[in-house]
Amino acid sequence: MAEKEAKNNKDQKTQTETEDFRGGFKTEAFLNPAERRQPLRGFEDEYGDIVHYIYRCTHRIWEEKGLGVIYSHYGHNIPIYTSDGMIYGRDMVVAGSSVTMAAFPDVRLIGDDVIWSGNEDEGFHTSHRISWIGHNTGHSIYGPPTGKRIYRFGIANCYVKENMIVEEWIARDELGLILQLGFDPWRQAAKMVKKAQAKGLSTEVKGEIERLDGQGFPEEPPALDSTNFSVEDFITKAFQEIWNWRLVNKVNDYYVPNYYFHGPAGRDFQGLGDLKNWMVTTLAMFPDLFVSLDHIYWNGSEEQGYQVCVRWTMHGTHRGPGIYGEPTGKRIKIMVISHMHIKGGKFVKEWTTFDEFVLLKQIYTPEIHGTFEDEGE
Repeated sequence: MAEKEAKNNKDQKTQTETEDFRGGFKTEAFLNPAERRQPLRGFEDEYGDIVHYIYRCTHRIWEEKGLGVIYSHYGHNIPIYTSDGMIYGRDMVVAGSSVTMAAFPDVRLIGDDVIWSGNEDEGFHTSHRISWIGHNTGHSIYGPPTGKRIYRFGIANCYVKENMIVEEWIARDELGLILQLGFDPWRQAAKMVKKAQAKGLSTEVKGEIERLDGQGFPEEPPALDSTNFSVEDFITKAFQEIWNWRLVNKVNDYYVPNYYFHGPAGRDFQGLGDLKNWMVTTLAMFPDLFVSLDHIYWNGSEEQGYQVCVRWTMHGTHRGPGIYGEPTGKRIKIMVISHMHIKGGKFVKEWTTFDEFVLLKQIYTPEIHGTFEDEGE
């Protein structure tokens, strides 16, 4: 897929037309087959619409333990993009899913929302916000079972065509999971980095951050049309001004005063003060931070409000103090996926997730964070 992907599909129906396709499902809606309510050429007959497809196939794979469903729902050469790199092929999906199921045998994947765009001809883009709940009674990639109950928040974006997921982008709160299991995240980062190095791989990010053109200025944000609200222009202008132009004061223009933010590793904000502080402290730790918008699509209408999926990337260099310890001078590149609710021309709610554990691995420095050689790691 291109770095800058297509605009929201022009065939996207209004919220009024698709409200039955979006949230509010009762349990039986994804436990059971449904009558066809949307053109879905090539899809199995039991799926009623694209949202039902996402909820139901997820339930069949994870909670019914139907690992073999992956073979009929994932392309054999599917690329799955994460901040930790690309996973390739559906056999890797089967293997990874079985490891997670073994570690959390009672895992429940609660679908909180699905935002989508597209049609049966061009394919569908979907963004599935999921809450994972379960107990760690089996061995995980992080260590022996702890018996701890975990909650993990994540968002999976899929490109689906004729019953097959042919591309996927995943962002999960892996650091929150590690902390809940009771493991030390820096010890885990050291272990994972050493394993990668033993295979001749590197977790370090190289290259220049293209935030500015030489000594120039950040790219100008688009002008907004006061007579015709554009979701994409609104998102682009807000991100460009606040993050890339450092105009954190603009939060007051784009967000409602009682804004709700749910983020990784227990970041829950109510109101604008904590939101601004998170933005400023992030900019302090990564002074050259640059944000790129990679894909935007949405459901809804101006009257009812918009549920928007924004997939974006944070690029930066760890040169300032903060929660990650002494500056390391190392580069980061982290994929972020956000679900944002816009109503009345302002952001009202947000669910944002990114793999913060990958960030720790990217900046891990033995001299600063420890070698943990005393335990053979």
